[in-house]
Amino acid sequence: MNEDAQYIRKNVIAHNKWFEECIPMIASENLMSPLAKEMLISDLADRYAEGMPGKRYYQGNVYVDKVETRATELAEKLFKAEFADVRPISGTVANMAVLFAFAKPGDTITTCALAQGAHISTQKFGAFGQRGVESVNYPFNVDDMNLDVDGTIKLLREVKPKVAQFGLSVFLFPPPLKELNDVFQEIGCTVWYDAAHVLGLIAGGKFQDPLREGVNIMSSSTHKTFPGPNHGMLLGANLTEKQEAALRRAVFPGVTSSHHLHAMAALAVTLAEMKVFAKEYAAQVCKNAKALASELYGLGVPVLCPDIGFTESHAIAVDVSEFGGGMDVAQRLEDANIICNKNMLPWDESAVRPSGIRLGAQEMTRVGMRESEMKEVASFIARVCKGEDPAKVKKDVKAFKKGFTTVRYCFHEGEPAYAYKKLVE
Repeated sequence: MNEDAQYIRKNVIAHNKWFEECIPMIASENLMSPLAKEMLISDLADRYAEGMPGKRYYQGNVYVDKVETRATELAEKLFKAEFADVRPISGTVANMAVLFAFAKPGDTITTCALAQGAHISTQKFGAFGQRGVESVNYPFNVDDMNLDVDGTIKLLREVKPKVAQFGLSVFLFPPPLKELNDVFQEIGCTVWYDAAHVLGLIAGGKFQDPLREGVNIMSSSTHKTFPGPNHGMLLGANLTEKQEAALRRAVFPGVTSSHHLHAMAALAVTLAEMKVFAKEYAAQVCKNAKALASELYGLGVPVLCPDIGFTESHAIAVDVSEFGGGMDVAQRLEDANIICNKNMLPWDESAVRPSGIRLGAQEMTRVGMRESEMKEVASFIARVCKGEDPAKVKKDVKAFKKGFTTVRYCFHEGEPAYAYKKLVE
């Protein structure tokens, strides 16, 4: 092993050790199970497939076809979907496939604004801009961090979008799909839901059930509340054969070539595990998020939406402007081994220096934390926000985290969550 390889390996091992001693709270991350991770270092990592099972452009996919077919079946069953495609290699790539299938340059899509919590792929500098579509933002109610229903109905009737898109990166409450369903039918638009952040909650029967509430196509990544690999997925209902064919063409050859077979297999394993554990896991994630929000609020840390229960998802939004703003607080929390991110709140104009931070409960839940642990986590965060030396808090965080380093809600519960030795010894 040469010096460069040693340097890289040393830093990867250091990262694993660091996160073993941290409280990871990035709302867009999670932990795979040991069995799913095994798929990532299989021979599939070195192989290639194009097209659909049984209709490949390469030979050598006899077993890949079996895995992909089972993954598709599991996705359809778990989400009660009529259509599934497990080939997108990320959530943004899944979004691009939807754009290529359902919108042409110049078409109008309604969506949320970035400051309201939208994902960057919906912006002019993201996938929407790359496709050349025009985006119009929904009216937003800051007090409940959700759409203004009457204003949205009026906007939809005025704009008559080709596609009505929903889904956020700060996804606290379900969008009012049922209340909007009549107008969807009236104007004849395609309804698209980016489920990246809440896919695992949907799988467990929490948050909402978009495909039963008027949604035609769900796009998603598979590594947030859904504890799988960095990959993507499409799920659909009430699509025509022409629309399904358009989606499959958009995935390949539209926005992917080979679809990262090792990650697809890891997704298949995660789908199988979530079929068993999703209900229990999703319920605990939501309980933990509410408990964390309530504890922080009680400690004088301003969590958004206190009058309506703070959140119905895995995530909470916190206004830390009085403590130095999102950029400063997120860095001080990292110094204390609490990993989160700065985040825009609806009144912010700068994504670089926003007033908020975003916290997620999904990974803490994955390693076995429950409501009682949220009290301790909230105390650590409040201490840092209020100016205590992060180095002092870090010592307490490291001692606390020693009790939570194994993966739960999977086929091999109790396996190390952050281990690296198995891969190198």
